[in-house]
Amino acid sequence: MTLAPRLDLRQSQSLVMTPQLQQAIKLLALSNLELEAFIGAELERNPLLEAGDIDSRPAREEVERPDGAEPLSGPEAGADTLMGRGAGEADSPLDVDYASETFIDDGPSDLPSPQTGSGADAGGMGSTSWNEDAPDFDSFAAADIGLHTHLTQQAEAALSGTSLLIAHQLIGQIDECGYLEADLLETAYRLGVPLAQVEEVLAVIQGFDPTGVGARTLSECIALQAREADRYDPAMACLINNLDLLAKGQIAHLRRICGVDEEDMSDMIRELRTYDPKPGLAYGGEKPPAVTPDVLVTERGKGWAIEINGATLPRLLVNRRYHAQLAGGSRDKTTKAWLSDCLANANWLMKALDQRQRTILRVTEEIVRRQEGFFRHGVTHLRPLTLKVIADAVDLHESTISRVTSNKYLACARGTFELKYFFTSAVASADGGEAASAEAVKSHIRALIAEEKPDAILSDDTLVDLLRQRGFELARRTVAKYREAIGLGSSVQRRRQKAMMR
Repeated sequence: MTLAPRLDLRQSQSLVMTPQLQQAIKLLALSNLELEAFIGAELERNPLLEAGDIDSRPAREEVERPDGAEPLSGPEAGADTLMGRGAGEADSPLDVDYASETFIDDGPSDLPSPQTGSGADAGGMGSTSWNEDAPDFDSFAAADIGLHTHLTQQAEAALSGTSLLIAHQLIGQIDECGYLEADLLETAYRLGVPLAQVEEVLAVIQGFDPTGVGARTLSECIALQAREADRYDPAMACLINNLDLLAKGQIAHLRRICGVDEEDMSDMIRELRTYDPKPGLAYGGEKPPAVTPDVLVTERGKGWAIEINGATLPRLLVNRRYHAQLAGGSRDKTTKAWLSDCLANANWLMKALDQRQRTILRVTEEIVRRQEGFFRHGVTHLRPLTLKVIADAVDLHESTISRVTSNKYLACARGTFELKYFFTSAVASADGGEAASAEAVKSHIRALIAEEKPDAILSDDTLVDLLRQRGFELARRTVAKYREAIGLGSSVQRRRQKAMMR
């Protein structure tokens, strides 16, 4: 073997992920609200981009693609198609014709009303019109006041001096449910005041609205509310001090401890249910954010109309006139190169956004087609579905389907659902027929338990037999897992609850 230097020529293939292609893949995983924030950042970064008027230029989009048609390499092509064809290596800008119907529907206002009959409808799939003229009643609501602010206002009206200082310290250590998390002795030592004074201030706070706030335990919280209702007699006090026995359903034992008969015990338990175990949530607690759907699905004739929710998506425009003015007035090569980059980035972003929406529509269309039973009849007709089935149907990779369905929601007549909701595992059929969806089985379990009688609580083994009669072949541990997943207790726990309800 010769150990001399030499030159070799080798030919190989490689896949290059350009920044533009990475951006297109990233946009697929963003929800509409996340995309709105991303577009806002791009509007600040790129002077050639500007937000256009959504209602000024209506556009239409045919959702279905003819069978056997070759996927386009333009806006209709997915990120996987571009990568496979090596389009990711091209950085050339795309000249977008805004006069043509290139871009998909950005909102309900982009479509003519259904009465005109001019909406897109390809094989029952297309765009629809949604009414957004109704007033937003949430805008008339008064601003919510926090629990700490509410308590501080009451403390400033009732206390002063050192007592007010102690109250501020204690209120600051009350959690959102209304419970005090502070140690009174440690608070007194830190403030340099007697423990008795801290306890006196706490007693004042416990008299504030809402009733039960400032309690350190559940029993103390319930006791404060019972005193406020003038129901804190010795029997009620005994019941409140033994809430653990009530949770276990040991009603007979409680009757003996409290020294009351069955009728009085029923009245006490009924009274106990009227109290709030978390009084602070009425003035605090973070409200869950409202889910904004990314895709709107409505029934049209015998088919379904699908539309991207454009209410949260501004329409982007490339200001070519401004680009021409800047390019014509500058002779600096660096400035011209920067303007070219801005134009190229703006064009690519426009194409990536259009490609994202087309991909979402294609995937959603296939999901709706395969889960049509759910949209027409409910969750009991939900069918098993995997990412691979959708990926093969729309000619995309499974990772792309995963990005498209992540953090995105679909709104239909049955409610708002995450796109991932429609992908469920299969449950074997008892008669060897078509497999059922796990969500459909959970729905049957929920219905069976809801119909059970107080004196005939269904065990997991009984549920297995009843589900087998309905055509589902399941093991007892699988039924228990599904039952726990939907938040239903065991037969013992449900029997206790029924006993307390009686």
